[in-house]
Amino acid sequence: MKIWQTVGVLSVAWSTLSVNAGEIKTEPLVSELPTEEKAFVDAVGKLNKAKIVELLGEPAKAEDVKLKDSGRVVASIWHYHYINTAADGEYYQTTELDFIDDKVNVVVFLNNDGSDQAPAGQKYEVPDAKPEL
Repeated sequence: MKIWQTVGVLSVAWSTLSVNAGEIKTEPLVSELPTEEKAFVDAVGKLNKAKIVELLGEPAKAEDVKLKDSGRVVASIWHYHYINTAADGEYYQTTELDFIDDKVNVVVFLNNDGSDQAPAGQKYEVPDAKPEL
């Protein structure tokens, strides 16, 4: 009888652990984004657009690339100002996030306002990472 009770308790504990483990996987890994450029690239590459907006707010500038036939957004370019620092601790004037669908593909740090006439800045490809939901 004690064996069956032990098995029952263990199975309840195991199922609770499985549910909790599933819940942990869905919790966001990032509660704030680092300001240092390389750490920022690593962190932002794991997030979707909604989580980025939750952490940074709406971008100062956003442009979408849409398919002509369906109007579906397939890429976006977002600009934020004064959110990241270079190795010397100075803030970049603009951080550009280039999205493919809902995932950051490229991050560009600019020492200008991000306008089309401005010269290019430091560009990073975002390593493949499983996005958080």
